[in-house]
Amino acid sequence: MTIIEKILAAHSGKISVVPGEIVDVMIDVRLARDFGGAGVVKNLLANNLSIDDSNRTFFTFDCNPTGSDQQYAANQQKCRMFARENNIMVFDINAGIGTHLAIDEGLAVPGSTLVSTDSHANILGAIGAFGQGMGDRDIAAAWARGAVWFKVPDTVKITLQGKRPPMVSAKDIALSLLKKFGADGLLGYAVELYGEEVENLTLDERITISSMATEMGAIALLFPPSAAVLSYCQSRSLNPFEPVYADRDTAYRHHHEMNLEDFIPSVSLPGQPHHVVSVEEVKGTKIDSVFIGSCTNGRMQDMVEAAMVLKGRKAAPGVVLKIVPSTDEIWNACMKEGLIAVFKSAGALISNAGCAGCASGQVGQNGPGEKTVSTGNRNFEGKQGKGEVYLSSVATAAASAIAGHITTADDIPEQPSVFVSSGRQEKSSSGSITKREKRNTILRGKVWLVLQDNIDTDMIYHNRHLAVTDLKEMGKYAFGNLKGWEDYPLRSEPGDILITGKNFGAGSSRQQAVDCFRALDNQAILAESFGAIYERNAINAGFPVLTYTDLGDLDLKDRDTIVVDLEKGTITNNKNNKTVSIGKFSEVQMKIYQNGDLLLL
Repeated sequence: MTIIEKILAAHSGKISVVPGEIVDVMIDVRLARDFGGAGVVKNLLANNLSIDDSNRTFFTFDCNPTGSDQQYAANQQKCRMFARENNIMVFDINAGIGTHLAIDEGLAVPGSTLVSTDSHANILGAIGAFGQGMGDRDIAAAWARGAVWFKVPDTVKITLQGKRPPMVSAKDIALSLLKKFGADGLLGYAVELYGEEVENLTLDERITISSMATEMGAIALLFPPSAAVLSYCQSRSLNPFEPVYADRDTAYRHHHEMNLEDFIPSVSLPGQPHHVVSVEEVKGTKIDSVFIGSCTNGRMQDMVEAAMVLKGRKAAPGVVLKIVPSTDEIWNACMKEGLIAVFKSAGALISNAGCAGCASGQVGQNGPGEKTVSTGNRNFEGKQGKGEVYLSSVATAAASAIAGHITTADDIPEQPSVFVSSGRQEKSSSGSITKREKRNTILRGKVWLVLQDNIDTDMIYHNRHLAVTDLKEMGKYAFGNLKGWEDYPLRSEPGDILITGKNFGAGSSRQQAVDCFRALDNQAILAESFGAIYERNAINAGFPVLTYTDLGDLDLKDRDTIVVDLEKGTITNNKNNKTVSIGKFSEVQMKIYQNGDLLLL
């Protein structure tokens, strides 16, 4: 078996599992953040559910630890009050990013399982553990049952051959993988990484690479634990553990070989993480701000690298530099080692540990027209504000802050770029869940063809509306950030069915991206493929999502009436009576659909 197959088998009471099998997985570590945590509490209270094991259950306030937004502050307090009543430990606003804390506090170890409302929980692949981001309904189920269902994924093996060039960082490796595989080339797969240089990667470097699995559509990027990683985890954990490695005769779905010597310093162009180019192609682009931190590049090794570039230098005039360590332990280490003084001398704003610029709330957003270089993992339009975000390595980000334009650490000019006038001007409750009578498995409705690939959750439901918890209010924000479809709530009619392209719902774990269509009384969404977390959120809400291969024979047009058979897996165009096969409901999906919600099983 592969690494993920062994972990899932061990945690589902099975000797072995195979790809496609749906298993009930016991979860060792169960996290909820300030983003999503209040939704978990709401679901538990609304369904009178208790906590399975408070010793495995934690809140982590990392998305907006300053509580600068009133709704975040209110949600944090709801979580604190629930934690007090249920003996749940809270890693509060001073602690840092939850997934990092899980590793550093020894909660998660190689071979363990973890779920979180953080869509980058698969960062646990850095230590050879299984981590998954899930929606608040999933997490509530894990807190109440101690286990959640999961479909065993196929595994892809990637071997990185050759020697890593001196200027190529772990972030450049991640961006190079993203460039090759795109947003959906690894969709739904677990990935194992091998190679001589891979074995030598530090824990911090592995975290950087694993944290971008979500951007590739992967379930997880898993590293076989090295001796150094095992030593670190053993020093942090109070309990013994056995690392998990793939069998030598494992059969992988695919095996890709890439040469590290071909890798170069890279950046992602604004809009989508997989639009990766060499730094040379955008070198000289004037910037307004730089953010160094996030779960991708907020470790101590990242802080040291930033300090090496910034020491004795200052950020260019007018360039805002923000630096945020991922945990309080790292923050204090930066203080002890003199790095904080280096950062302050360079003109940086340093915030308490957390997600910071990636989540936009902690250290502020960027404004319209603002160009930002970020070490985060996402640069979707609107993700960090109204500006444009380039993703880069720590060294490139720090060098660009000093230069005032995008550049590399070996090409920082003596005099920084300065700004010149361009003449530019600025032109509650989601409702109780009601168990239903047997639901109709044949759906009839008018179709909307939204034939685009990689429609991410920020396009579906913008993050500025994430504080909305009332289902009735969510519908008016559906597709509010998808160009050409901003008025969809006004055009949509009850019973409508959406048909879209590949990787629909890529991105975050926000439940609202599903619930906004439920609020509009849309019946279903058909796509060539779905983002893994989005698909789970829809299934668990009892909202039909189905996949298709080719609908060309149907000759569909907008507002044609179609009939979808959930059991048979067919779709028929009423206009011409043509029918094609699509993916039908799995047993667990049908069970949840008929009950109306995961929490009513």
